[in-house]
Amino acid sequence: MGEKPKSGGVWPTVKPFINGGVSGMLATCVIQPIDMIKVRIQLGQGSAAEVTKTMLKNEGFGAFYKGLSAGLLRQATYTTARLGSFRILTNKAIEANEGKPLPLYQKALCGLTAGAIGATVGSPADLALIRMQADATLPLAQRRNYTNAFHALSRIAADEGVLALWKGAGPTVVRAMALNMGMLASYDQSVEFFRDNLGMGEAATVVGASSVSGFFAAACSLPFDYVKTQIQKMQPDAEGKLPYTGSFDCAMKTLKAGGPFKFYTGFPVYCVRIAPHVMMTWIFLNQIQKVEKKIGL
Repeated sequence: MGEKPKSGGVWPTVKPFINGGVSGMLATCVIQPIDMIKVRIQLGQGSAAEVTKTMLKNEGFGAFYKGLSAGLLRQATYTTARLGSFRILTNKAIEANEGKPLPLYQKALCGLTAGAIGATVGSPADLALIRMQADATLPLAQRRNYTNAFHALSRIAADEGVLALWKGAGPTVVRAMALNMGMLASYDQSVEFFRDNLGMGEAATVVGASSVSGFFAAACSLPFDYVKTQIQKMQPDAEGKLPYTGSFDCAMKTLKAGGPFKFYTGFPVYCVRIAPHVMMTWIFLNQIQKVEKKIGL
């Protein structure tokens, strides 16, 4: 009963957003090197082992954390918005459902919506991250040499216009919707299976469900991620012509040139990157919530 006055305040409303952003940023600090390798594979620099060896030899260990500021900014926008809005949406849906647990399709719809909201907010930071990670693969004359995420954003806005910050936003939003649907729906189902059917403890359930969730998130989202990456990093040729006119054109040309499996280039690394990030985001979020309970927030 003492919680009722608190529920009408600002903190209960903003807490899911802040907690989501912080947990995503902590997870990103661990995952950034794997994400860098994934981008380099998609840009055609070889296998995970080849990319790792080449980067260490030519650029040093620090190269694995190039674009970290953009990665953190992306989580501060994208994950803050998607996890916060997902919690708000599910709470509203549960309220409308008279407090009963939501069926799977309603959770999936909440995930789709939250993914779209998060991706729209986080698209500029995502663009900065992709460009910073891909910069070293370009010829010296074409490198943008962004020093950090804010420098990248200001340069893009100044050189290409403010709307250019949302270049590739279409596939980014679609990818986020696919990822969140796959991640959230499979996670909830896996938790029920591991906990209720197999009788696993909390830690084993979180690890198992997060791994399954990460796999399905990767499988649903990688084709969209591949197209998004190609659109965001493309450069005009000598005649000023871009290789793709848009996402659909990129998808059709990719399909024609390499078949459907071309969209799954780098899938093992992508899956390895997604699964731990999903797992650690939920683990960090859980720990943050425990601390908040202890201090009475």
